[in-house]
Amino acid sequence: MQTKKSPQKEEIAWALDYLPYGKSDDSRPIYQRKPLIQAIGESQFVLMELIPKDDMVTVIPERLYIGDGEREKIDHVKGRLRYAELSNSANLELLPTIEEIILNDVPRFIKIFNDAYPISTRLHMLELFPGIGKKLMWNILDERKKGPFKDFADLMGRVKGLHKPEGIIARRIVDEIMDDEIKHRMFTTLPKQAPPSKSPQSKYRR
Repeated sequence: MQTKKSPQKEEIAWALDYLPYGKSDDSRPIYQRKPLIQAIGESQFVLMELIPKDDMVTVIPERLYIGDGEREKIDHVKGRLRYAELSNSANLELLPTIEEIILNDVPRFIKIFNDAYPISTRLHMLELFPGIGKKLMWNILDERKKGPFKDFADLMGRVKGLHKPEGIIARRIVDEIMDDEIKHRMFTTLPKQAPPSKSPQSKYRR
């Protein structure tokens, strides 16, 4: 599970919202405020604030390099965000952007269905996904015995009742982002600098 791994530094972030005058609760005069980008990491789905270079404007969503090499648009990473700090626009972009990240790297995410294992005698990892209950779980496992799933199209073609895997995975990732106290993490890590705090229940849960 993701909780056993050490956090990796994000190299790529996807812009969720561009704030030309920073956060709305910034009390400084407008001329003193700097543009701000709210974004999500491509590797571990870390929410973060980015400071763009001067005169750089981003589109939404946009894939941005934030690694240690030469950055085209980003000056620096300001810090990590919590879900409650996202702007309304960033919140609306969150789920579809995660789906796009997933579809851009299907081999990475199809492995979840090929490698998922029992967490306990009563719970299988596949059951952590919204919309996957016992019946669908067994259908996936029975088909997996015949051979690994090649991609999402193969998965949907072989498992009756399973639709839009990228949406299923994305909703699970949103659950993990929203709830600091979620028990089993497959995709995200908690910020080191802050203790867990109770977050609002995800509207995407089944």
